[in-house]
Amino acid sequence: MTRHITTFDEFRDTVSAYRLPRVLLAALELDLCTAVGNRSWMISDLAKKLKVSERGLDILCRNLAAAGVLRKKGTGYSNSRLGATALNAAHPAYRGGYLNLIKNHWADWVRLLESVRSGLPIDHDIQDSPDYRRQFTWAMHHRTLEIAPAIAAQIPLAGSKSLLDLGGGPGTYAMAFLAKNPLLHATVCDRTAALEVAKEIAATHKAGRRLSYLPLDFSKEPISGTYDVIWYSNVLHIYSPEENQGIFRRALAALRPGGRFIIQDAFLHDREGLYPAEASLFAVSMLLFTEEGNTYSTLETAKWLKETGFVAVKRLPITKGAEDWEDGVLAASVPGPRPKTIARRTQSRGNKKAR
Repeated sequence: MTRHITTFDEFRDTVSAYRLPRVLLAALELDLCTAVGNRSWMISDLAKKLKVSERGLDILCRNLAAAGVLRKKGTGYSNSRLGATALNAAHPAYRGGYLNLIKNHWADWVRLLESVRSGLPIDHDIQDSPDYRRQFTWAMHHRTLEIAPAIAAQIPLAGSKSLLDLGGGPGTYAMAFLAKNPLLHATVCDRTAALEVAKEIAATHKAGRRLSYLPLDFSKEPISGTYDVIWYSNVLHIYSPEENQGIFRRALAALRPGGRFIIQDAFLHDREGLYPAEASLFAVSMLLFTEEGNTYSTLETAKWLKETGFVAVKRLPITKGAEDWEDGVLAASVPGPRPKTIARRTQSRGNKKAR
């Protein structure tokens, strides 16, 4: 969390905080946790396996053990639970897609001054390839594996039969909503390369049979179909205010009367537009990687929704510690009656007596 810097010592300590992250990234670049696997290693043997110096690896592993990524017993090093699973390419829980994104971001953030000077993303002259889009989509899946079910459990969809995951990439959120709501059908809308990843993921889930796919540039084209709910998660920040308002109009046209448009994003909440600090820092990522993206306040986003024609705009309460962004979910409705809530049965087929 960003803190107020009032003294030179605080400035020095804040700037020097890059040291441990760089140690962690060096471990990722060596694929060290995969090399360690499920055994304990002497530094001399592990250095030979990784083809690095014993001195360098000894200092690196000492710091990794101090951070809890490795465990040290005597002169041997082994993986922590995290190192043996999410950081180990040989384990099913490996988060390779997101780890690769993190590694690349270090080099990208070093080039921040380029974007500050130009106002353009650092690689604005390089076209987004299907291969990159596929890798990025896997990264987003790995990022949201745990948080998506936690969010889906807190957003009531009773009475809703159809949901559009707009810009949903791997469909991780769509799958979470389907798992929580057995009568729901979902459609994930994104680029073709992203949807190929979504299909692979859905094929591993029973609820994937209730998932459809809509390849579409929704920033420019009308949204086909009619839905009870449109989920717009971590997409708002990619586009300019004008582009988002255009997307809001297309979403309004694709929703049934009484339908809901639910936005999850890194919203700013204070009057000056500075906090939460994580939301302000995320705007730097948008400067580095998008043409016109930014992070926006709940107030201005609510204003755009109302001007588009949505009503009942409000922030949805999400439990602290079980949220993607701090106070990061905003909901709005289309004028008209809401879908009727499906009543739960109060008696079984075999017993007609009232309980």
